[in-house]
Amino acid sequence: MVAMDVDRDVGGYLGQQRATAPQELRDYFTKFEEYYDRKLWHQLTLALESFVVQPSAGPLLIGVYENFVVDFEDKLNQSSLVQFVTRVSRVMPDPKQALTFLTGQAAKIKERTSENSEAYVAATMEAAHYQLVTGAVDECKAAMDQCEKILESLPSLSDPIIFASYYRVAAEYYRTKVMYQQFYHNALLYLSSVNLDDLSAQEKTERAENLAISALLGEGLYNFGELLMHPVLDSLTGTPSEWLRHLLFAFNTGDMDAYEKISKSPGFLGHGLLVNAQPLLRQKLCLMTLVESFFKKSKDERSKTKFQTISQETRVTRDEVEHLVMRALSLGLLKGKIDEVDGIVEVSWVQPRVLDKGQIKTLHSRLADWSVKVKDGVVNLELEEGGELFVQ
Repeated sequence: MVAMDVDRDVGGYLGQQRATAPQELRDYFTKFEEYYDRKLWHQLTLALESFVVQPSAGPLLIGVYENFVVDFEDKLNQSSLVQFVTRVSRVMPDPKQALTFLTGQAAKIKERTSENSEAYVAATMEAAHYQLVTGAVDECKAAMDQCEKILESLPSLSDPIIFASYYRVAAEYYRTKVMYQQFYHNALLYLSSVNLDDLSAQEKTERAENLAISALLGEGLYNFGELLMHPVLDSLTGTPSEWLRHLLFAFNTGDMDAYEKISKSPGFLGHGLLVNAQPLLRQKLCLMTLVESFFKKSKDERSKTKFQTISQETRVTRDEVEHLVMRALSLGLLKGKIDEVDGIVEVSWVQPRVLDKGQIKTLHSRLADWSVKVKDGVVNLELEEGGELFVQ
């Protein structure tokens, strides 16, 4: 990279690019020269933001930075600069080179702004991505911890792109560490911080697949509603991985027949992680089926559910019912008590759920039944009061 104190022929470089760059990019170099000469830094920032996302700009990015942008990078909006240099790093052939480049950018931005600036966080996290790629896992985690504290102090109206850079790298880190639950939450937070349309079809499919696997294998994940309602999951439709989408719905609704069918499909059997985790998957399915069954029950039914009924609904033996319910209670999926003598479970609370359309229909039906009971109760009360008045 060209040193800061080297004289550059900016006009000569821009003129050369204007003559040799792909036709669709040549107007950009005309604008670059005009804005640079007139010191219109805001307009130049916007022009660079547009240029960097052009499909044919990739091979030119390193040169544009080294021969042009480096001359006035301190004048640019620093968050926009981070987006530009991040693109530059992605076309560098060596991840270690990219790491050195972005680490240097973070240090310079820290000097220009402060350690608590949004731009510094974004640059640090982009560098952390390459720390992870090059095997510096501990250094990546240290950067995550530092930036997490800074993000907590930033106003809620901060640029979502800053948060996206953190959540993306955090998800990558937890995936590397095989920490499914943490990956799941950070990956969803990343998707909430970006425009899904900005992601390629391949990236959306890969993210949906990874989220689905983490939801299934994450030991603390027993409600997939948020993922099931996210449009990223639709990217699996029509692909060889569509069975993953159906499997998530089967777990969320406690559909054991659907699970048995999918677990025998070529897609499932070809996925070693899931095949090897079948005991865990069956245990999780039993718990989610138990929760779903109580969710569907009325208040009266929840207060007197027999062990035998639970055994039939979850397909565990009657002797295993007590352990299953105790497990659900300990995980906070249910609240209630067990009557071992009479073999009855009384549930007073079911974990709040993000509902799919079928579950909303069930809730609607329960509310309709409740409404009818309330109306009948009011009518009976009025009749009783009327009778008493008549007798008097």
